[in-house]
Amino acid sequence: MSAVREGSRLFGRLWRGRVVGVTIACLVVALAFALLGIVAGSSSLTIPDVITTLLGGGTGGQELIVFELRLPRVVGGLLVGASLGLAGALTQTFARNPLATPDILGVTSGAALGAVAAIVLVGGSYSVGAGALSLGLPAMAAIGALVTSAAVYALSWRGGVDSFRLILIGIGATATLGGITSYLIARAQITEAAAAAQWLVGSLSGISWSSVWPVLVALVILTPIAVLQTSSLDISQLGDELSTGLGVAVQRHRIVVIACAVLLVAAAVSAAGPIEFVAFVAPQIARRLARTGRPPLLASALLGAVIVTGGDALVRGVLPGEIPVGIITAIVGAPYLIWLLTRRKERETSA
Repeated sequence: MSAVREGSRLFGRLWRGRVVGVTIACLVVALAFALLGIVAGSSSLTIPDVITTLLGGGTGGQELIVFELRLPRVVGGLLVGASLGLAGALTQTFARNPLATPDILGVTSGAALGAVAAIVLVGGSYSVGAGALSLGLPAMAAIGALVTSAAVYALSWRGGVDSFRLILIGIGATATLGGITSYLIARAQITEAAAAAQWLVGSLSGISWSSVWPVLVALVILTPIAVLQTSSLDISQLGDELSTGLGVAVQRHRIVVIACAVLLVAAAVSAAGPIEFVAFVAPQIARRLARTGRPPLLASALLGAVIVTGGDALVRGVLPGEIPVGIITAIVGAPYLIWLLTRRKERETSA
């Protein structure tokens, strides 16, 4: 009976009216941007052409363009954006701070360092070629992200984790890891250095089906685990002591949440590079749209997919040249970060 009541509370939270509406709306917009992403490009394809081809009625040339060139990029954008949005919602919620995102906590930099090491040292890149490890980027990105998150969490621990201390240590870790990454690039051969430098901007241009599968597997496995933490995430907003009193195993809960976020970021970074600010912006927009006390998980994931896929469709269909989507997300996310910091400062001053 207790399990039934717990399940009832879980789904009651997940499918509350406005949250459902926002989640469905984000899904529709994400699919619309995905369709536009398949249409956008140098080869002229119309929306009816794309739909016909997806249903199996296209010409040989259309099938090549849709299934081999554009669909992997669009699917990759959806999966990468969803992974980053969900990871950001998890970290912001467990730390009870909108600034506690994988980008700021050093997780993204750790994954990037691991992946750059795979490119520079063993050639384990999807775009550079299959080197020592055919899955070099996902494996090395996961190791880098896990080691970084463990170190940041351990250094932040003082009888508990304070979000302010966690963020400060994460900023320091990000700077340190960025320096090591730059050193690896500076010492690399010109081919590997160019590939790593281009990849570090954050782009969907090099995505193929082989780089999509690890992200899909990570999302399929980790999303249900994250969703099952919904009730504990809600209770954890009351503080560690109250959460413990209400029966939440706080440390075990945090380890599960952090592990999910870290592996999601590692999978996303291995496929598309460190696309900045998606994990920061998507959960906050989803929270404001849904009018909830914390970022809704599924809506945050879908909004991340909207941002990445929509940004990539924009750069290919409207802007001249091949601009990496990471540049677009940084242009949008950095001002939002400044605004949020300014707003928090004004609140503290008025209080």
